[in-house]
Amino acid sequence: MGGRLDTGHMETARLDHRDLPTTRPAQRRLHDLLMMSRPRFWLLSVAAMQLGFVLATHRVLPRGTELVSLLHAMLVTGPLLWLAVLSVNDAYDLDSDRNNPRKAASPLVRGSITPRAAVGVGAAASLAAVLGAVPLGGQFALGTALTLVLGWAYSAPPLRLKARAGADVLANAFALGVLGPLGGWVAMTGTVDRFPWPISAVGFMAVAALYLPTTLVDHDPDRRVGIRTTAVALGRRATFELGFALWAGSAALTFGLAAAGVVIDRSLLPLHLLLTPVLLVLYRVLLRDRPSFPAVVVVAGAYALPCTAFVLTYVESI
Repeated sequence: MGGRLDTGHMETARLDHRDLPTTRPAQRRLHDLLMMSRPRFWLLSVAAMQLGFVLATHRVLPRGTELVSLLHAMLVTGPLLWLAVLSVNDAYDLDSDRNNPRKAASPLVRGSITPRAAVGVGAAASLAAVLGAVPLGGQFALGTALTLVLGWAYSAPPLRLKARAGADVLANAFALGVLGPLGGWVAMTGTVDRFPWPISAVGFMAVAALYLPTTLVDHDPDRRVGIRTTAVALGRRATFELGFALWAGSAALTFGLAAAGVVIDRSLLPLHLLLTPVLLVLYRVLLRDRPSFPAVVVVAGAYALPCTAFVLTYVESI
């Protein structure tokens, strides 16, 4: 984890070996915390905050103090929030993670962090996230706290929503599809007033549709240890069809909003007529049976095309 020693140098040869534990363990702990926070997931928070910013300002790029506020919001909802909820998730999912080859590199599976320590990390990161959210306003801090409550309820007893079919989907879809963009809006405006809620309905269904295949990815290890996710409860075929129905529902609602000129511009109707069949086919081809996380990423990436088109027609200036 630390830098390699060059034994060819005299100064390295004179290095007292007792100095090593003071640096390398700290670097390992930092690396373990980084792994638990899943930096790739931070991008979800960045995208949600950016969407909320666009909705609030009708611009793509922040100006002046807006940049400070937006980066502040991304710090809270990115590294801090994800570390808070995922460390707790790792602690309570340890049994299934030990049976999941995809989680072999997890600090808890490797034994470098104990479940009790991971819960402690989650508590400390949760406190830091809420305190960090306070300067952005009471409503932003409240939304951050609500997201953390959902995150803990998803993983930890007694609620453990992850093991309650349906609740696992609702918790994730609400947190990412609704609270995420709303957070970006509130960070800019200080209030939930005049937030375009129809966009949240579109996002809620799209996130739920993309979350369901992830429960299929972990279907076998979850079933072996008795975690009753939606995929375990419904089976592979029904879970896939539910996800596809939500995917199609999100597309239909988007088309309806564009046709009515509500939030989404009518000029996007031809694009949606073209892209919707492509998105539906991609979902059915790539996410059926035994999907992989790369396949989910590809489908989510394709969904970014109509999202980008929406932004381009929604903004009034860069």
